[in-house]
Amino acid sequence: MLRKVSFVPDNYYHIYNRGVEKRNIFQEKSDYERFLALLYLGNDIQPVDIREHFREGGSFAELFNKERKENLVDIGAYCLMPNHFHLLLKPKTEEGLTVFMKKICTGYSMYFNLKNQRSGILFQGEFRANLADKDQYLKYLSAYIHLNPVKLIEAGWKTREIKNINKARKFLENYQWSSYLYYTGAKPSDPILNSKEFPEYFENSKEFNDFINDWIVFAKEGPSQELQD
Repeated sequence: MLRKVSFVPDNYYHIYNRGVEKRNIFQEKSDYERFLALLYLGNDIQPVDIREHFREGGSFAELFNKERKENLVDIGAYCLMPNHFHLLLKPKTEEGLTVFMKKICTGYSMYFNLKNQRSGILFQGEFRANLADKDQYLKYLSAYIHLNPVKLIEAGWKTREIKNINKARKFLENYQWSSYLYYTGAKPSDPILNSKEFPEYFENSKEFNDFINDWIVFAKEGPSQELQD
């Protein structure tokens, strides 16, 4: 997974990958929880061993109370889908993003393979990365990443207006595996995120909600079609 090209600190990157052969990498609640735990605990210059926490009888919620020494990246948004994931990251050092992605993808692959008694690669090659170097694109990602779950009920949401707007909104409000609820104000905090390190395009949750609602009503193809699922 190590890349020849380094990521530049303080720049913003849309990171994403999916399961090999488009297979589901999240099959049940515990899988999503495991990946979220890795996003938190893996974001540290120190090694991480989640297995020890669970062997000692620790809960999923308690994982987020564990102290970290120093973050590798700042996380601005995330969304986990059955067969892929999206992250919005800002590396704190030149190697920070690569080290972070190696930790979470290797750790999750080991967990998934052991749990399902399988071997071999889980993800489709190296993770993909797009530099978000323009405000228009970075703001667009705020909608694109968080609206991804809509495709679970309307596969063509990116290329046409969503048929049932109320159903789409309700679905997003109940989707647990993204940072959407934090930005709408429904979730008071999210220990995975460090949103203060990202541009404040929305002064409050109402502005974010209005922005998302505009996308739901007028869902069209965005600036880039990065991942075909």
